[in-house]
Amino acid sequence: MPASAMREPLAGAAIVIAVVAAAAILGALLFQYGLGLEPCPLCLEQRIAYYVVIPLAALVAFAASRKSAPRGLLIAGLAIVALAMLANAGLGIYHAGVEWKFWPGPTDCSGPVTNLGRTSDLMRQLQNVQVVRCDEAPWRFLGLSLAGYNVLISLALAAIAFWGIRRARRA
Repeated sequence: MPASAMREPLAGAAIVIAVVAAAAILGALLFQYGLGLEPCPLCLEQRIAYYVVIPLAALVAFAASRKSAPRGLLIAGLAIVALAMLANAGLGIYHAGVEWKFWPGPTDCSGPVTNLGRTSDLMRQLQNVQVVRCDEAPWRFLGLSLAGYNVLISLALAAIAFWGIRRARRA
């Protein structure tokens, strides 16, 4: 980490966020492609926040370390990061609740199959359809599923963003 980033809280927070968020996405891809755990629709939705946050945090880190953007704009960038990660934590809580059967999930990936169409098309449909269920956690560690770990990571990244904003306002 460049010395200027260490002195600038916005840059430091943004670098940590970009690195941790990238590691989280790489971990998700490892589970998907390395271990064969296909993501459900809710899992894929939870990745969107990371796809937004990684480049935004990298941009904030770059601009803050070079002092090439107004401080208010950089703070706004980190605020967007914080809000995106808080929203993602909420989505992760919802998904974990669906996995624990606390509430029903989306009909496209949880609950009963209600309409199979015509009997003559059933075999063709079954050969072409792969439904990954949102209400079944394919992996758990220490009682938490990947959705649960997403909640923890998202909350940590939001906290780092808020810390960076708070420190930047004091400076």
